Amino acid sequence: MKKLFLDATFAALCTALLSACGGDSGSSADSLDELSSSSEMNGAESSDSEGGESSGSGEGNSSSASEEPESSGSEGVESSSACVPGGSSAVSTYDVVIGTLTDSRDGQTYRTVKIGDQVWMAENLNYAYTGVPFDYNGDTSDSTSWCFENDPANCAKYGRLYTWAAAVGRDEDECGYEHTCGLGSGDIRGACPKGWHLPSQAEWEALIVAVDGSITEYTSSNTAGSKLKSVTGWFDDGNGEDTFGFSALPAGYRNNYGGNFGYGGLGVYFWSSTEDDSGSACSMFLDHDYDNADLGDYGSKYDGYSVRCLKD
Repeated sequence: MKKLFLDATFAALCTALLSACGGDSGSSADSLDELSSSSEMNGAESSDSEGGESSGSGEGNSSSASEEPESSGSEGVESSSACVPGGSSAVSTYDVVIGTLTDSRDGQTYRTVKIGDQVWMAENLNYAYTGVPFDYNGDTSDSTSWCFENDPANCAKYGRLYTWAAAVGRDEDECGYEHTCGLGSGDIRGACPKGWHLPSQAEWEALIVAVDGSITEYTSSNTAGSKLKSVTGWFDDGNGEDTFGFSALPAGYRNNYGGNFGYGGLGVYFWSSTEDDSGSACSMFLDHDYDNADLGDYGSKYDGYSVRCLKD
C-alpha cells in the first residue's frame, strides 16, 4: 500500500512538471518513465554547473560557454533558461528593473543602461576569453584578451582588452590580422553573453546621435563623448558628465607590436562588429582632450580594445 501511494505521488509530480513545461497531462505511463529517467540524467549533469565569480569584475576565470536554451522572461527578469526538469539554473540573466546582467559563463554581474531604444552594458566586458592562443611575430600568449598592463586589478577596473577576432568570437586564422572575415549581416554575439551582441558601426552611430541630442545622423563633430565619459578617472581634467550612465573609463589599449600597453587614463577604444578590411575594423574612440565620440578604423585587428555589449 505504501509503495502504491508513493508511485501515485511520483506520477502526480511528473504530470505537474509536464504541464508546467507545456507537456501533455494525459501522457502514458511509458512517457512518465522516460521523464523520470531524463530527470535523473539532467540532475546528474547539473552538478557540473559552470563556476566563476558571483559578481563584479576581476581577472576572471575562463569557462567554456555552452549554448543555453532560448530566453523566457518573468517579472521584469529575462533569462535564457527553459522549463527543463532537473536542468541547471546557471543562465545569463538581465534584470530590467534594477538594470543588471549576470553572465552565466563566469557569474560576473554588470550594470546596464537604456539609452534611446538601446540597452547597453554600463561596464566593459571582463569575460576571460582564453579559448584561442595568441601568436603574432613572436608575441605569444595563452589568451586573446588581456588585463591592461597584465594587472588583474585593471581587469576589475576596466574590463579586458580583446583582439577583434576574439571580440567577434572567431579564430585569429579566420578573422584576425590579414584575414578578411565577411561576417555578413545580423547581430554578432562574439564574446558577449547570450542575448547580447557586439555593436555594429551603425549601432554605435545610433548611440552617438541619441546622446548628442542635437544631430540626426552621425558626424564626428558631436558632443557625445563628454556625455559618455565617466565623471572621474580621466587624465588632466578630461572627465566627462556621464549624463546617461554609460560610464566610459579610460581603459587604454594593448598594442600588437611586442604586446605593449598604452593610453591608460587618456582614452578608450571600443570594438564594433564592422570589418574595414583584412587588417582593421571600425572602433569607437573617446579621448581625455576631446568632447566628441569618434568612429574610425583606428588600429590593427591584433590590437587589444575594450568591448561593450548591446542587448539583442
